[in-house]
Amino acid sequence: MTTDFDFTGKTALITGAASGIGAATAQWLDAHGIGRLILVDMDRPGLDALALGCDVLRVGGDVADSALWSIGLRDSGSIDCALLNAGVSDGFAIVDGDLARWRKLMAVNLDGVFLGLRHSLRAMRGRGGSVVVTASASAFKAEPGTSAYAASKAAVVQLAKVAAREGAEHGIRVNAIAPGGVDTPIWDDVPFFTDMVAKAGSREAAIAELGRMATPLGRYATADEIAGQIGFLLSDLSANMTGAVLRSDGGYSL
Repeated sequence: MTTDFDFTGKTALITGAASGIGAATAQWLDAHGIGRLILVDMDRPGLDALALGCDVLRVGGDVADSALWSIGLRDSGSIDCALLNAGVSDGFAIVDGDLARWRKLMAVNLDGVFLGLRHSLRAMRGRGGSVVVTASASAFKAEPGTSAYAASKAAVVQLAKVAAREGAEHGIRVNAIAPGGVDTPIWDDVPFFTDMVAKAGSREAAIAELGRMATPLGRYATADEIAGQIGFLLSDLSANMTGAVLRSDGGYSL
C-alpha cells in the first residue's frame, strides 16, 4: 500500500470529464502519476481540448445510455479507481414541475451513477479499487426549486453507501463527495446567475457574491480544491474509509 498520492501505473475512469470538477480531477491525477485515464463526457470537443501527459482514452457519450457502458467502454480495460461525476442541473418548483424535465435530470444524475457503479464494481472485482461519486450539499439541505436535483443527489448518497457495503468484500471502497457551491460552468446555464453576472459586471464578481451570500466561510470552492479532495478519497491515504460522505460546502449545510 502506498502512503502518499501516488497513482503510478493505475488507471482511472472519470465521467463528466470535459469541464469543471471532472476536468480538474483528470488534471490532478495526471499530475500525481496516473498511468491511464478513461474520460467520458457528452462534450467530445471538450474532452479533446484537455491537455494531459498520461495515456488517455476519450469517449463521447451519455452516461444514462446503457450502450455507452456495454459497447462504448466494452474494450476499455481494467480500472483501479473511478470518479462518477457526470451530472446536470435544473430548477423548478414542484407545483410547476414537468415530468419530462424530472426524468431527464434523473437519467443523468441517478441512472448514470448506477450504470457507472455497476461497470466499476465489475471491473474492480478480483483486484480491488476505489470509487468516488459526486453528490451535493443539496442532498442534505432543502431549498425551493431544487426538487429534482436535490432528490437525485440524496439518492446518489444512499446508492454510494449501498455500493460500499456490496464492494467491501471485494476490496472496493466507495465514497461520496458533497460539494456546495463550486465555480464551474454549470452556473452559466442558470438564469438567475446570468442576471447576477449582468448586475455584478463580471462572472468572477457574481461567483464571489454567491459565496458571500450562501456560505459561512463567505466563498465558493474552486474545481481544483474539490479535485484534491477527490484525489484523497481515491488514494490509499483514505484506505480505511468507505461509505463516507465528505461535505465540502463552506458551511452551507450547517
